[in-house]
Amino acid sequence: MFDTLPAARRRFALVALALGAFGIGIAEFVTSGLLPNIARDLDGATYAVDPASAIASAGLLVSAYALGVVVGAPAIAAATAHWPQKRVLLLMLAVFVVANFAVALLPSFHLVLAARFLSGLPHGAFLGTAGLLAASLMGPGKRGRGVAFIAAGLTLATIVGVPLGSIVGGLLGWRAIFVIIAGIFALALVAVLAAIPSRAGNPEAGIRSELRAFLLPQVWLTVGMGAIGFGGMFAVFTYIAPIASNVTGIGDGMLPWVLVVFGLGMTGGSVAASRVSDLSVAAALLVFLGGMALSLAGFVLFAATLAGLLVFTFLLGIFAGGSSVAIQTRLMDVAAPSRAVGAALTHSALNLGNALGAYLGGLVIAAGFGYLSPAVIGAALSLIGVGIVVVALLLGRRAAVSASTAHAQPGQMTAQTVFDSR
Repeated sequence: MFDTLPAARRRFALVALALGAFGIGIAEFVTSGLLPNIARDLDGATYAVDPASAIASAGLLVSAYALGVVVGAPAIAAATAHWPQKRVLLLMLAVFVVANFAVALLPSFHLVLAARFLSGLPHGAFLGTAGLLAASLMGPGKRGRGVAFIAAGLTLATIVGVPLGSIVGGLLGWRAIFVIIAGIFALALVAVLAAIPSRAGNPEAGIRSELRAFLLPQVWLTVGMGAIGFGGMFAVFTYIAPIASNVTGIGDGMLPWVLVVFGLGMTGGSVAASRVSDLSVAAALLVFLGGMALSLAGFVLFAATLAGLLVFTFLLGIFAGGSSVAIQTRLMDVAAPSRAVGAALTHSALNLGNALGAYLGGLVIAAGFGYLSPAVIGAALSLIGVGIVVVALLLGRRAAVSASTAHAQPGQMTAQTVFDSR
């Protein structure tokens, strides 16, 4: 599809897409490092009396963004499936610019909450379209690497953007970082406008054909892997700032380095999963979701020490980054030919996990179980995710056996059944 595109133009296009993903990564994750600051500003009266409750309430800003993704990803992807991909990307980036300026400027908690929901709406449609485009740019046999290139923008945000955002938020106030985020999206809009070739949309795609993906059991099972299994990471990461300060006992100056460690882990996990997923998505899902459960269990046991916090934050990043790539690759497979919805559903699934993990983590903190209790919830969620993977693979094998038997010639023994583990 892009065989005639010069290599330099192809790289420029990939960088433009990754820049948009970089902005999304900061917008999604930076709130977790700023929850105490946001709680003090938007709910100062409660914070003065009960900081834990105020921080738990501020965690709803994470859930609001996630719910925006859940709602917007499949709806916008289905509605725009017949559009040229460049037009979709430009519209989504324009919404990001407006919504993040609104977060920075609005005065009350409820208005900021609404703006966070709005800023989540284009998340899935942008990343889903960008993932499909990157996979096409990379060419056959390299889909996982194309997806991982976009994921690299997200993980770079956790290495550089989120820690710097935490520093900027501490120095200039949390609103300043959202002005910067809006600026990043404006820059990405210009880069996409210049770098992405204009191509006609797919006139055969439409809402009806795209929504057929929701009739496929394997699609729902894969959504469950993300919504529940990946929720384990968000149960902890949402509250990483109060965990680091109240459990480990480190100062605010050390928190950006904890976020850098997490981002480095996510980067390594994304790269590893891109290779493993190109060989076997099933293996990638089992390894990375299972590893997430183990790293969260280790977090419960060892996060009270600085070494334990850093080691298990790094491991959590590795397995979270790998899980996201594996889940997206599987959804692109099992949702075919509803490619646009399949790619966008990844982000609905992961952000259902975001909303669920943040909500449950805040619930147990507000109930008085302590700042490490979200890690217990997170480990349980990730283990449930592993169980869903196993169920999906067993059902896939059963379906393959049934199909093989149905297509066998009368009187002919079926010598082999094909189990498509992807």
